[in-house]
Amino acid sequence: MAAAGASLLYTIEASRPFAELLAVRLGIDVAASEERSFEDGEHKIRPLTDPAGRDVCVACSLFADDELGVDAKLCRLLFFSACLRDAGARSVTALVPYLAYARKDRRTKDLDPVTSRYVAELCEAAGITRMISLDVHSQMAFENAFRIPTLHLTAARLFVEHFVPLIGGATVCVVSPDAGGAKRAERVRHELAQALGREVGTVFLEKTRSEEVVSRGAVVGDVKDQVAIIVDDLVSTGTTLEGAARACIQRGAKRVYAAVTHGLFVGEAERVVKSTALERIVVTNSVPVWRLAPSLIESRLDVLDATPLFAEALGRTLG
Repeated sequence: MAAAGASLLYTIEASRPFAELLAVRLGIDVAASEERSFEDGEHKIRPLTDPAGRDVCVACSLFADDELGVDAKLCRLLFFSACLRDAGARSVTALVPYLAYARKDRRTKDLDPVTSRYVAELCEAAGITRMISLDVHSQMAFENAFRIPTLHLTAARLFVEHFVPLIGGATVCVVSPDAGGAKRAERVRHELAQALGREVGTVFLEKTRSEEVVSRGAVVGDVKDQVAIIVDDLVSTGTTLEGAARACIQRGAKRVYAAVTHGLFVGEAERVVKSTALERIVVTNSVPVWRLAPSLIESRLDVLDATPLFAEALGRTLG
């Protein structure tokens, strides 16, 4: 992005830590802006660096924290993007490490909303010209929802670089906790096999969900005497993750790790993080791990920096 010269990187305040790490990799500063909240609950964001005639990016990860909910952050992204276009920005690229509402990408019951498409339409109406996100729930649904250019990034490379030295010469398999994550797990499996220079096994677990009740069925593939790496896009309450880990242990896995892009850790997730079935959980900084105690994070989690992926993407699209 530094080569683009005229490009600017803005951020919504709640995503400033991620934006500042990204800015360091790009060799630039985060462009100045003013963000104010009012007593009646409304807010205002305006650029203090003039975006007229420039390609600009706005970093905004759509997770809930103890100050702002998902909807509040989405409104900030939409309003600020529209403001930048009104101020003459040539283009606005939304950098959204975690894209909220992506899980609801199809109708599973009569009259269901397709919320992922509605978010896409809102972004387009606000003047966003490109969307870049990381490991959305379904890449195909993500690309089909938007009519503007999209770029879907994957944390597979980050996970592989992390696990190769940990695995050593052990036999290893990559586990998808449900059929929907098969392609994501296969991408990690393929890159891990290339990095290790040997075969890496594939394991799939059957899972059904109804009214938030998760049922687990057969395990397809061999985990006995292997290091198992469960790959998923996000961990919320952790029910799916813990169930998959225990299924692997029951079938003879030596150690079980989890590689999950977005660590939401809501509800009783702390209990899952402490589970003896899991050796360790690896997440990215797409979502700050703010709900867990620092001591628990240090003892049970590894947090990988995803900003190199976004820096490379910006180099390809704006450089």
